[in-house]
Amino acid sequence: MDNTISYERYQRQMALKNFGEGGQQKLLQAKVLVIGAGGLGCPALQYLAAAGIGNIGIVDDDSVSLSNLHRQILYSVRDIGFLKAERAAEKLREMNPEISIISYAGRLTTQNAFSIMDGYDIIVDGTDNFSSRYMINDACVLLNKPLVYGAVSQYEGQVAIFNVKKNKTEETVNYRDLFPHPPGENEVLNCSEAGVLGVLPGIIGAMQAAETIKLVTGIGQPLINRLLTVNVISNQFYELELSSGKETRSFIPQSEDAFKQMNYDRLCASAIDPLEIDHIFFDNLLETGDIDVIDVRGVDETPVIEEFTCHRVPWDQLPENIPALHSDTVVTICQSGKRSLRAAKYLTGVFGSAKKIYSLRGGIDQRRRQHSKQWI
Repeated sequence: MDNTISYERYQRQMALKNFGEGGQQKLLQAKVLVIGAGGLGCPALQYLAAAGIGNIGIVDDDSVSLSNLHRQILYSVRDIGFLKAERAAEKLREMNPEISIISYAGRLTTQNAFSIMDGYDIIVDGTDNFSSRYMINDACVLLNKPLVYGAVSQYEGQVAIFNVKKNKTEETVNYRDLFPHPPGENEVLNCSEAGVLGVLPGIIGAMQAAETIKLVTGIGQPLINRLLTVNVISNQFYELELSSGKETRSFIPQSEDAFKQMNYDRLCASAIDPLEIDHIFFDNLLETGDIDVIDVRGVDETPVIEEFTCHRVPWDQLPENIPALHSDTVVTICQSGKRSLRAAKYLTGVFGSAKKIYSLRGGIDQRRRQHSKQWI
């Protein structure tokens, strides 16, 4: 690839304050891998290629279908049946023949992720399934690669940058700090089930491209450790500050060998304990009013529950302090759902079939995210 800048092509960009020829040179030397050439990947790829990212990789194992075309406007009806990675690469080369584009027309797996991702500076996640998102996140943490995340559902989308330090002392935040565990089966609908407004992936994918360009050139304030949610119906933008958690780090494989042994498909389709209920079932029980809720967190743990009545009995004190329970249905809750599940199992042993005992899966954190529409 020629490292000479095409001044006529990029003149409008280089004219920007704090950008200039130096910024364009950084783009030309950058190596960006876009995983997924669908709704998010298409606009991200188009704008990255047009901006002059010198080396672009495209990973996708899917083929173009008619149902893609209302939002994946890089393709046309002539492309139906062809592999997205290869078709996208061809079209981007026509758009900008001055850059290098490599297509990987296959699925990213634990066996090939390291070898593919290691050759790139920044990873852009344009996937639409949980197993891929968790796998990509974990690989980025192990490889110390910046991850530009995006997601869409119906009329809302999200953008964030993970695995980048704001300063020398601050810990990096990764996807698991936002969503430690995959959602339960059928808990979050995909685009084929819930639908998506065609322009929304274009907006979010273009924002992913913008965040990538900011990371490469060093301009502006990238969304490092921040989650931006966009609602195109209400034109509202929400921003959430993110922080790292020591506990979530333990969920990530500690080495390349451990990563290769992970089964992310099984992780994201794991069986649900029969004692666990989701937030929808829990809210329905609350509406009936015939329910006792036991909060098994420590007495000083926050947030304080104000939206419904509950007994606060720390998990380690539960055997000696089972509260007076008046209802036939009991639900245990905690921050993440782990302690509450242990508590539910203990109470099941105490009451047997005399009471229906449940645990709120995902805990208070997941319930509040769902209620505030801070979804994956």
